Amino acid sequence: MLTGLAPLVSSRTRVLILGSFPGVASLAAQQYYGHPQNHFWKILQAIWPSSPISSGGDSYQNRSKWLLDRQLGVWDVYASCEREGSLDSRIRQPVVNDFAAMLVQCPALEAIAHNGGESFKHARHTALLGLPVYKLPSTSPANASWSFERKLAAWREVFEKHGMV
Repeated sequence: MLTGLAPLVSSRTRVLILGSFPGVASLAAQQYYGHPQNHFWKILQAIWPSSPISSGGDSYQNRSKWLLDRQLGVWDVYASCEREGSLDSRIRQPVVNDFAAMLVQCPALEAIAHNGGESFKHARHTALLGLPVYKLPSTSPANASWSFERKLAAWREVFEKHGMV
């Protein structure tokens, strides 16, 4: 059984981005979106181009601080699961995270953004929080049917709705 990562959030987090479960590269590095081909960090940088992620160095610690400074948080829908490789289609025996705990940890939380279809399968759970819930195109390199520009536009729209851009 694989165990996911702790949530990357703060009391100022306004939008919580939920993935499905970290891939092999992310688990090995103990970093969200650690696969170099994943568009997650590149999309966020394109939304906030005037604040370079790498201005404090390109370490995960600096990227995490940058994310939290934008009032964003990251977590996954699954706390644990069995899976060979990194594909969501290979997830077996998943255990869902306790989303209600986020309302205590993140009192400023105003929306949930699901990064991809596997995460969005659990929108019924996150909708119980009484917040807007969005389905975003996956930033995974496996999601080749969406161009970078199309993914970027969809992601930007959510942050614009919440006055963050």
